[in-house]
Amino acid sequence: MTTATFPEAVPVLTDGVVTLRAHHAGDVDGVLEQCLDPVSRAWTTVPVDYTREQAEGFVGARVPAAWAAGSWVFAVEATDDTGVARFCGTVELRHEGDARAEIAYGAHPWARGRGIVHRALELLLAWGFEEQGLQTVIWWANRGNWASRRAAWRLGFTLEGTVPQWLPQRGVLRDAWVGVLRAGDERAPRTDWLVAHRVEGEKVVLRPWRLEDAERVVQACTDERTRHWLWRLPDPYTRPDAEDYLASRVELLATGAGVGWAVADARTDELLGSIALFDLTRGRDAEIGYWAHPDARGRGVMSEGCALAVRHAFASADDGGLGLQRLQVSAAEGNAASQRVIAANGFVRTGRERRSLRLGDGSLTDCVTYDLLAEEYAGTASAR
Repeated sequence: MTTATFPEAVPVLTDGVVTLRAHHAGDVDGVLEQCLDPVSRAWTTVPVDYTREQAEGFVGARVPAAWAAGSWVFAVEATDDTGVARFCGTVELRHEGDARAEIAYGAHPWARGRGIVHRALELLLAWGFEEQGLQTVIWWANRGNWASRRAAWRLGFTLEGTVPQWLPQRGVLRDAWVGVLRAGDERAPRTDWLVAHRVEGEKVVLRPWRLEDAERVVQACTDERTRHWLWRLPDPYTRPDAEDYLASRVELLATGAGVGWAVADARTDELLGSIALFDLTRGRDAEIGYWAHPDARGRGVMSEGCALAVRHAFASADDGGLGLQRLQVSAAEGNAASQRVIAANGFVRTGRERRSLRLGDGSLTDCVTYDLLAEEYAGTASAR
């Protein structure tokens, strides 16, 4: 690996839609816009009060210095609908030595959601592996940066775990996600990243979770009845706990382990509960879990919400569903409300697991188990 003179030794890489090239003075405005953007501020180390002078320093000094040190930093360029070339962000392979590099990327707000960064990173990785002899590329991101994680997932990076308090950001050490891509790996997703499609019913809808649902989650999870049946809830249950719960719903999707929905009022969109398909095996089975906000009890909300989840689970992929063959669900002995939801949806009782569930007071109780097969559901649905 050799150092390069900037900008003469910077190659131009293109796929006909996106181009990687050397930064130039014309990029300063775009760099400034990107670094003042709230998303960039939230997930990168750019100063909150980023100035034009700093943008000029990045383009005129920091990028050339990176090339001189043996790292590769490219400006991303694409044309807009009028044919004008636009600055779309920066991508980088930071030289770590011994045929290793760290990948980094940031998108200008205009470029997001257009597939531009993905194309840019494909070009960058192909060049790094095939032209520069890299063997391993590592990816880091602050925990919670789902856009960065999805970009890495699409490129075939494997998520290797979470490292507590690892990435510095403005004086704070943030928890970090880390992933790896090797030269011989297919540059394509290795796992499913599921989608919580909106599913509409008469009284309720199943919809993706939103940050503004957190307060209603706190209300539900500080309720005495909820806490009796869900023993692992933090005590006290706080807003950060609710936000962690919302993040866990995205984690289900991102790992392909399941689909979690907010159960919301069809008229007001107010959160009424939670339902999820988890421990999901594509084409085979999953388990259903749910809880209700106190406001929703006695209104048939969870029975309808469960029916919508079951319908989605058994619907074919062509019809937007998951194409599962079997669902299972369980309820604590004595949880009559949960068992009414199960019975209303036609599940068949399969057994009892003695003293297998712990309640909120620490005691153990029996767990009653149920399942439902796709053909049973189809039969009952056609009879309605």
